[in-house]
Amino acid sequence: MLAEIKGLNEECGVFGIWGHENASQIAYYGLHSLQHRGQEGAGIAVTNGEKVSVAKGVGLVNEVFGHGELNQLQGKAAIGHVRYATAGGGGFENVQPLHFRSHNGSIALAHNGNLVNANALKHQLENQGSIFQSTSDTEVLAHLIKRSGYSDMKDKVKNALSMVKGAYAFVILTEDAMMVALDPNGLRPLSLGRLGDAYVVASETCAFDIVGAVHERDVEPGELLIIDDEGIKSERFTLNVNRAICSMEYIYFSRPDSNIDGINVHSARKNLGKQLAMESPIEADVVTGVPDSSISAAIGFAEQSGIPYELGLIKNRYVGRTFIQPSQELREQGVKMKLSPVRKIVEGKRVVMVDDSIVRGTTSRRIVRMLREAGAKEVHVRISAPPIKNPCFYGIDTSSSSELIAATRSVQEICELIEADSLEFLSNEGLIEAIGRDYENGGQCMACFTGKYPTEIYPDTVHPHEKVTC
Repeated sequence: MLAEIKGLNEECGVFGIWGHENASQIAYYGLHSLQHRGQEGAGIAVTNGEKVSVAKGVGLVNEVFGHGELNQLQGKAAIGHVRYATAGGGGFENVQPLHFRSHNGSIALAHNGNLVNANALKHQLENQGSIFQSTSDTEVLAHLIKRSGYSDMKDKVKNALSMVKGAYAFVILTEDAMMVALDPNGLRPLSLGRLGDAYVVASETCAFDIVGAVHERDVEPGELLIIDDEGIKSERFTLNVNRAICSMEYIYFSRPDSNIDGINVHSARKNLGKQLAMESPIEADVVTGVPDSSISAAIGFAEQSGIPYELGLIKNRYVGRTFIQPSQELREQGVKMKLSPVRKIVEGKRVVMVDDSIVRGTTSRRIVRMLREAGAKEVHVRISAPPIKNPCFYGIDTSSSSELIAATRSVQEICELIEADSLEFLSNEGLIEAIGRDYENGGQCMACFTGKYPTEIYPDTVHPHEKVTC
């Protein structure tokens, strides 16, 4: 994916396993399969039944664990984490799992998502004497667990979860148990599987395929799983649930070989492309997708339209991440380093360029120019999602509408800015129909398209100029 260039990053991915003699090694491979969800830091925590140990660092999974660190992590259970920095920013202190020690035991936390009331809770906790080790919103849960008046860890966790709001898939490890929780809206994906006698949890089912586990079911919104040597127990920390899984998981973030709520991501993206072709037909000679997340949608567009699909853009997979920097100038250079047009495919042709989103517009403009420089006669851009007009507060790094080109410009204005011959987005209704979720079992979050958020959004989470509705 071009997440590093587009500036559209999901916060992280989590993995957990209980009851396996090679738990840390299994977690390592699980995190590898989730690397697309976070490339800034990685960590693994293990328990041998007597103590919790953690190893983590800044960088890719193989960079962090490339020098024998796994040999130090011996135990029967492990949780792992890969991250992009959104809430709290980067830095080693924010790399997870976060690890906390006390006189009555240790706890390690890994979190996918973003807590919208983290700032309010931090202020409250600090006023009560808490001192935070990081700027991550994840640490809030650890303090809430510690300050809970209950004696049993399960009740402590349930009480703490009832106080946090927003998007969260938590994996919690103590000396003698692993606990797994999903927020009441199920905004982030989280699945349960089995590897022999061991239990496995992961942000995406593709991790199960890598480690040889069998997918059993998705974790339910508002559900708390307690996994220990006696087996697995399912409890509810709230009955007030309203399923609203993030639409961008289907559109962009998840791997094509993952299944979310029973729907294969590749199939969903193909359907998005087909729906897009029906809504916005165009006369052209070739269809090409922007690697990698848009390939499935481009194939669907080609199948529906009858226009041949071709590899008009090739991704260079050997460019170091040091080339990808947050400045506008280096983003443009990053596009050149990451993508190359196939001249013989696009030269003299009317090209349909299918992509999954337009965030700032910088990447789209650069790709359109590259295709023209390679000889494309026309470049028609088709986006397999509606315009992203509103900030996300649930773990995607678009917390301000000032970062979003579609927030203040019409489709025609965006078309002119990216220098395309035409531009069309998928409709909101088309998105819902193409993904095809069973709405009797809950909906999906469309907030970045519609501005309607499934949870309360706290004022100190919002940029001063933003207005949001729930």
